[in-house]
Amino acid sequence: MASGVQARVLIAARDDSVAGPLAEGLDRLGWRTVTARRLVTAETALSDLQIEAAIIDLAGFGDEAEGIAGRLKAACAPRRLPVIGMGRPDPFLKDLGFDLVVAPPLHPAQAAMRLESLVRTAVSEEEFELRLESFAERGHLLELPADDPTPYRVLAIGEPAPQFLALSNALARNGAEVTGAFTAFTAFDFLHERPFDAVVLWAGDSPQEALSIAAGMRRNTRLYHTPALLYLKGEATLTAAEAYNRGISDVATPDTAESETARRVVELARAFRRQKAVRDALEQARHSGLMDAATGLFTRDLFAAHLARLARASRARNRPLSVCVLKLAEKPELRAPRAGGWVARAVPQIGSMVGRLVRVEDTGARLGPEVFALALPATPLHAAEAAGQRISAVIGCTAFEAGQGNKPFVVDFDMGAAEVTSPDAVVQALEQAAAAAAGRKAG
Repeated sequence: MASGVQARVLIAARDDSVAGPLAEGLDRLGWRTVTARRLVTAETALSDLQIEAAIIDLAGFGDEAEGIAGRLKAACAPRRLPVIGMGRPDPFLKDLGFDLVVAPPLHPAQAAMRLESLVRTAVSEEEFELRLESFAERGHLLELPADDPTPYRVLAIGEPAPQFLALSNALARNGAEVTGAFTAFTAFDFLHERPFDAVVLWAGDSPQEALSIAAGMRRNTRLYHTPALLYLKGEATLTAAEAYNRGISDVATPDTAESETARRVVELARAFRRQKAVRDALEQARHSGLMDAATGLFTRDLFAAHLARLARASRARNRPLSVCVLKLAEKPELRAPRAGGWVARAVPQIGSMVGRLVRVEDTGARLGPEVFALALPATPLHAAEAAGQRISAVIGCTAFEAGQGNKPFVVDFDMGAAEVTSPDAVVQALEQAAAAAAGRKAG
């Protein structure tokens, strides 16, 4: 492998016409790629580079494709490797180790969305393994991510055209429970009332309404990750590229058989349900009784033990690990609220906001009365700094009560971040982040 290569995605394909355009498009979107024509080359790339995910052209590898996902995952262990297969969606392929199977051609924007979701799920699964150990040391056993045996819940939105009704019937035959919504208002009522594993949008004569629904889902934190397939009419002017760039997860046309489209929806729903199960399992930590009672964050001692475990795993998995320290800034406007105890009263709410503003795989802790820390797995320094700035900016827009007759106050943070370079450098990284926080003001 070439020295200095910093690839994030491995594309295994024997046909350059498949790998070339996909690699070029992903590179433009920030997902640096490396390609391999042979399985042995792919395995070598995984051992040499910090590959975060793999995309496999199933047609190009023929019968060999059945075992390729397992071999690539084994070559990447102990780092979890999401593997996307390009081919005909088949519910049995999940048993062969594929995290998701998508129908070709795979558009780069579509691939980038799926990669982001699957990599986050892989990092979340790694974090859950570590939390199992950290909490078991303190006598609390977390429950494993639960497999939901119920039918996949699919919301079908759009006019009851013949093709759309045929797709709904095909979904039902594939074990999905379909709910119909014929207007955007009805659709959002359903989306807010009950959970769905996937959404199908019928473009009809005007795809803009379907795209506006998808955009509304992406603006909602609860619905952001829910996959949405757009079913285009044959004469639609909207291109697949435009749809993917607007937040659509997959695109089908009436030329695609309803049975295949239904399998594609079910495949998206399967991946989403797995992601949700892992997220729910991680959320158990909040209710373990081991957290800081006021904020719901990790306590200082629990955070220290878990961070040490994270650092060891980071080296074993060849992933970056960063820490971030956030301290309430000293400023003249807070003197009166501090003296009156109002800042202390606001700290539980501030800590709770910190916990909600980080990713589920991140670890937030309360280190002192007004000091918070974050451990950010699979995160380089620049991304950790951006996360700290974002949290600081959001909380800095919140007004807190200062007592009757007094003007509400806002807080600022002094923020610093550092990358953990080795398991022995955890304390130094926290000290470096704290020193950076003392030296400059965030937001």
